[in-house]
Parts: sequence; C-alpha cells; structure tokens
Amino acid sequence: MRKLVVLLFIMISIFATGVAQNSTNEFQPNGKPLALVFSNFHTTITDNETFSQFQIRRAYLGYQYNFSENWFGKLVLDVGNPGVGKFQAAAFLKNAYLRYKKDKFSASFGMISTTQFKVSEKIWGYRYILKSFQDAYGFNASADLGVKIGYKFADLISADFAITNGEGYKRVEIDSVLRYAIGTTIKPIKNITARVYFDVMGKDTKQQSVAGFLAYNNNKIMVAAEYNYQKNFRKIEKKDIYGISFFSSFKPTEKIKIFARYDKLNSTTLEGESKPGQLDVNGQYIIAGIEYSPIKGVKFAPNFRNWSPDDETKSNRIDLFLNCEVKF
Repeated sequence: MRKLVVLLFIMISIFATGVAQNSTNEFQPNGKPLALVFSNFHTTITDNETFSQFQIRRAYLGYQYNFSENWFGKLVLDVGNPGVGKFQAAAFLKNAYLRYKKDKFSASFGMISTTQFKVSEKIWGYRYILKSFQDAYGFNASADLGVKIGYKFADLISADFAITNGEGYKRVEIDSVLRYAIGTTIKPIKNITARVYFDVMGKDTKQQSVAGFLAYNNNKIMVAAEYNYQKNFRKIEKKDIYGISFFSSFKPTEKIKIFARYDKLNSTTLEGESKPGQLDVNGQYIIAGIEYSPIKGVKFAPNFRNWSPDDETKSNRIDLFLNCEVKF
C-alpha cells in the first residue's frame, strides 16, 4: 500500500510538471504536492510525577490539482497515532475529493472536510498546537465521506449544507445512518464573523448538534467565543455534552503572536446514575503561549497548559509544550 501511494504521488507530479505552458492567457491545468507536519516536545506534571517525550502528532502528505478554473481535486493522507491497537502510527485517507466552484456556488464530493467547526478552527489558527473545541472533545470528525454544497449570497452571508456518513475518516462507514448538517456564516461588519450550525443523525435515537460562534479578528487582535451542545452523544439516549470555548491572540510583530484559550466541557447525568456520563473528560482546560515564525512555513510555540478535571478523584495536570509546525 505504501509503495502504491508513493508511486501515485510520483506519477501525478511528473504529469503536472510535464503540462505544456504557452504564451496565451488560457488556463493551464496545474498541481502541487503538499506536506504538513506537527511535532512537539512536552513535559507533563501530575501527582508530583514528571513525564517528558518527543512526539510527531501528525504528518499530512498529499497532492492537489486544478483541472480547470472550476474543477479542483485533492488527495491527502493523515499519518498519525490511531489511538487504538498496538500501532504507534497509521495512515488514513484524510481527503480525497473533487470540487466544483463557480461564482458564488461550490460543491464537493468524496472524503471531504466537515463543516461543523471549520470556521472556528480557521480563526483559532493553532491546529498544530491544539484542536478546536468540537474536534478535541469528539463532537464531530474533521473529515468524512459525503457531499457538501455552499453558496455565498453576498459578502454579508453564506450558507452550507452537507450529507455525510457521520462516522469520520478513520471508521468510514459502520451503518446506514447519515448525518445532515446545515450552517450559516454571517459577516455583518468588517472583522466580525458569526456562525450558527445544526446537524442531526440517527433513527430511533437521534443525535443532534447545535453550535454558535462569534469572533472579532483584524489580523492583529483576535477575540472569539463559541458554545456547543450535542444531544444524545454517540446516539445514547439523554447523554448530552455541551461546553464553551473562549480564545484570543495578539500579534505585536510580523513574526510573533501571543495566544490564550479557555475550554469548559460538561455533560448530563444519565437516569439512574449519580455522576455525569462524561465525567472522565469533563473539566476546564487553559492554554497560553507564544508563537514564533522565523521563516515562512515554520512555526514554533512554547506554551503552558492546565487541565482541571471535574472528577474529584483525579488530579490537576500541568503540561509544558514546545510545538512545531512545518508546512511546504
């Protein structure tokens, strides 16, 4: 499988490089390989014990190709820790889709990026350091098999609709239940972005998500807040999760940013139980740090993190991180 993927990339690169160029203004098909690597060194302190390690959390390898002015294709492999089994790293098909875009309309089909938290993730801007709230706490996967369409009615407002398997890109499809999602992004005035989102999936027990997001961003100062609620989490009756996230950043120079974020995750208590169903992950998470970009495509971010669990039987955890992103 690995040799096949490498061969595919080589063949596509040779084809793209060999496309004839002419002196006219006609569109010429073109493409380029892409790579994105997230790595870190961190020290964790809990119960007076210290643990340190180096990690490569993610390596995205792919290729994107413009067939015409309206047609675009993208293939990306996600190499990372699968989170289950004995493997330290595994490759997943993160993106494999075809997109058509003309004027104010766009449509994508295949293994697409989901729409639930893309706006907040983009404004947060530190995916290599920490996932956005909904991604971090399992509200939805960042990619899934399906189709999505978008339409920009005006500079003020745009909308998107998606139908996906609902299982994410690592599990692909385990049942016939689909996830239906709709969202609206509003930019009432310069530098202000607001978004509302809703999705539903399931038959007898329906899982439903509602999210609201508001941000101010002038490329020097960014302040944002979001609220997220998911009813019947993982299609378990009356098992709801919800929470808030506040984050901000300040850019004193072209190469330096200062950032901070606060998350609070909660969950309901199931009938017949005395504690919330998600007690093991409920709590408060704080992160603050500095990002330094010495050259384009390279970022370093020393940062401090503190996790305060709601479960009184667990101790607070302090993390000292040095994150790095390499993009080319």
